[in-house]
Amino acid sequence: KCLQFCVSLLQEPRRLARHLQKEAQAQHNNSEFTEEQKKTIGKIATCLELRSAALQSTQSQEEFKLEDLKKLEPILKNILTYNKEFPFDVQPVPLRRILAPGEEENLEFEDEEEEGGAGAGSPDSFPARVPGTLLPRLPSEPGMTLLTIRIEKIGLKDAGQCIDPYITVSVKDLNGIDLTPVQDTPVASRKEDTYVHFNVDIELQKHVEKLTKGAAIFFEFKHYKPKKRFTSTKCFAFMEMDEIKAGPIVIELYKKPTDFKRKKLQLLTKKPLYLHLHQTLHKE
Repeated sequence: KCLQFCVSLLQEPRRLARHLQKEAQAQHNNSEFTEEQKKTIGKIATCLELRSAALQSTQSQEEFKLEDLKKLEPILKNILTYNKEFPFDVQPVPLRRILAPGEEENLEFEDEEEEGGAGAGSPDSFPARVPGTLLPRLPSEPGMTLLTIRIEKIGLKDAGQCIDPYITVSVKDLNGIDLTPVQDTPVASRKEDTYVHFNVDIELQKHVEKLTKGAAIFFEFKHYKPKKRFTSTKCFAFMEMDEIKAGPIVIELYKKPTDFKRKKLQLLTKKPLYLHLHQTLHKE
């Protein structure tokens, strides 16, 4: 019955990805699947997330096509006996709850003490995790400018306590509507003192000249909270259009929930801690 439900949802990749993730999270005694089958289910969930991202993309070249999606159906139908090599080079999604945009705003905000103690004793370097959803640079166009943003590091007083942190990057208009596909960085490479280091490039999925007036680029810092078993936004930062200039830039951090309309902003801290970026402009 569960598998029939999953197959019927192949046209709704995001919803199905969440359903499969929940199935993969089930405790051993409550699950009809083996650990190997759960791993395959996790890989299918990753493919569905890729398909969902492709559907949201405004680019003509989709990263994960409908034909690719159809290859998952026989695997789902025969998950209990499937023993072939998985057709796509992906890794399972993390076995944890990831909240939809806005969903976490309905949860009780944690206090500073809980934030500080959530990941006590975690290692300074993170294990290899599921890759992010970073997209390649767009093709160049004469007279048009492309932007590469290198996320170098973020300063946080409890940087060493953050578990599996990553940053979600989005471009929003004044009403908080997405102007480009949303991208997630891979999990941070290391922690050092009061910094979480990323050193990863984000390719803006729109030529700078085509961005609407008042648009902004948002950076949401997220981390896993083992006590509540979900990934939560800790803080966010944003960069407005007049700040797009080649070279390094540091931008302020704000308290959650993320305010995409930029109307009720509260600084995260009075300490000199920022998001450190480096911008590169490409123009033909």
